[in-house]
Amino acid sequence: MANTLHVDVVSAEELIFSGEAEFVAIPAEMGEIGILPMHAPLITRIKPGAVRIKRVGHDDEEYVFVAGGILEVQPYAVTILADTAIRGRDLDEAKAREAKRHAEDALLNQASNIDYAKAQAEIAMAMAQLSLIQRMRSQRR
Repeated sequence: MANTLHVDVVSAEELIFSGEAEFVAIPAEMGEIGILPMHAPLITRIKPGAVRIKRVGHDDEEYVFVAGGILEVQPYAVTILADTAIRGRDLDEAKAREAKRHAEDALLNQASNIDYAKAQAEIAMAMAQLSLIQRMRSQRR
């Protein structure tokens, strides 16, 4: 157990990932955080982006897209309580591009009654999804 940590990624709807890992990288509010076993306890907010999980006994990494939430780290456990979490393999590039385009159009349409902060958050979320899709695509090559 000394060389692994238990990782749980949970959204409001379901348990997205639960298993043993050697390493986890998470997009935190102040930048990406890398977590190894015996990490100091920590609680912080997370921002939209890719969680990378290096599973025990696997060469590849597991990817999960998260959009906000809370990260809790204990020496042998990582818990991610995400507002939204989607398995990397379940991301839909066409939907992400459409969401980004729609939010950008809303920002450009000065006659609309939009919430600029919400539109900017939607753009950031779509761009983070597209970035993860691109990263996964380049690793398959």
